[in-house]
Amino acid sequence: MQRPLIAVLLASAFTLYANAAQAADLVQVYQQALANDATYASARNSLTAGQERITQGRSLLLPQVSLSGSHMKNNGEMTPYNEGAMTVIEGQPVRIARRDTDNSQNTYTLQLSQPLFRWANWQQYQQSKLAQAQAEAQFAQAQQDLIVRVAQAYFDVLTAQDNLASIQAQKSATTEQLASAKRNFEVGTQTITDTHEAQAAYDLVVAQEFAAINDLEVRRTALQQIIGTAPASLATLRTGVTIAPPQPATIEPWISSAEQQNYGVTVQQLAVEIAKREIERNRAGHMPAVDLVAQSQRQSQTAFGVTKNNAIGVQWTVPIFSGFQITSKVRETIALEEKARNDLEATKRSAAQNARQAYLGVNSGLAQVRALEAAEVSSKSALESNKLGYQVGVRINIDVLNAQRQLYSTQRDLAKARYDTIMNGLRLKAAAGTLKEADLAPVNALLTNG
Repeated sequence: MQRPLIAVLLASAFTLYANAAQAADLVQVYQQALANDATYASARNSLTAGQERITQGRSLLLPQVSLSGSHMKNNGEMTPYNEGAMTVIEGQPVRIARRDTDNSQNTYTLQLSQPLFRWANWQQYQQSKLAQAQAEAQFAQAQQDLIVRVAQAYFDVLTAQDNLASIQAQKSATTEQLASAKRNFEVGTQTITDTHEAQAAYDLVVAQEFAAINDLEVRRTALQQIIGTAPASLATLRTGVTIAPPQPATIEPWISSAEQQNYGVTVQQLAVEIAKREIERNRAGHMPAVDLVAQSQRQSQTAFGVTKNNAIGVQWTVPIFSGFQITSKVRETIALEEKARNDLEATKRSAAQNARQAYLGVNSGLAQVRALEAAEVSSKSALESNKLGYQVGVRINIDVLNAQRQLYSTQRDLAKARYDTIMNGLRLKAAAGTLKEADLAPVNALLTNG
């Protein structure tokens, strides 16, 4: 049976206030994500697996040693063509007859094979080094993605908290206005219309409050999915913070960095190199293979005793015809290399576009923050004027409510603009391939537990 909604809300509020003294900041939440995020853990495992590529590729160039053996027991008989005939053995006449040939045979072979010329193996070794570098670049990209995901989820929670606080402030003001309207109607200084307007505003804000509470819970759950545990109360943005503009201040260096240093671009550049090596590896199917082979064999047989044999030499193979398979494989890998080049170009363009959007987002966000800061001052002045006008009778109840709503909406939009500007700054560095864990420290300095 589900608990009543009011009980859930009260429990959530109690937990929030209980943890207020232990509010977690962005860096602490990021440390939790490093330890508990499943996507990041998967990327770390992929890196560990990728680091084995060079060892596997090098093994194709090193000696291969094997020991094999067999034990065979033979059970048979030999029937001579002249069975039954007489012969003389040691001066005695003996009749020729069939005889058993039972014997056992043990064979042991120790073999060493050292590749001398195998072009395909060499190309595969070079591919293994590129594949390991690719795994490292993919992990670096996963680290950047984690920073962005944690920061986004963190500020989504703060946005939902601000929205709920704004609505609750509107609810408090609306409640006061509704009570005032009812009192004034009872003494005859206001009409029933003012009461109905205040009641409608109150009912609306109550509905908005329920929606805001639900949205906050959804945002907190999204953060929990990353850090693995239910998030405690979070440090909030300090009042009147100043957000630094991007450095360098021009867009061209950011786009250039995105096209060259973005980890997604690096991964695709390595993919092109791997594809080029794959062409050479398949062309090696037309080339001879030369190996140094050394072998030691021991064979013991009941009827014949022990035989030993040691051999060393060079073994070569020249492919002549394989049903056009190698030629087809070469054509296939050439097409795949061209595909990799096109994927690289698409990734470069995407990285440049992401950097461009983030750069413009930071600058437009800074301008929006400045405008909303001015709007907040104006909204506060407008609210005070409407309150004074209401007291002297030149303003009505709905004017005060609208002024309050405008102020709370402006404050909420201002906080959201700051969050978005900070996030665009992080995305800009991620697109340029320069985002590091240390970049969270300046953002964390903008937060407060108070």
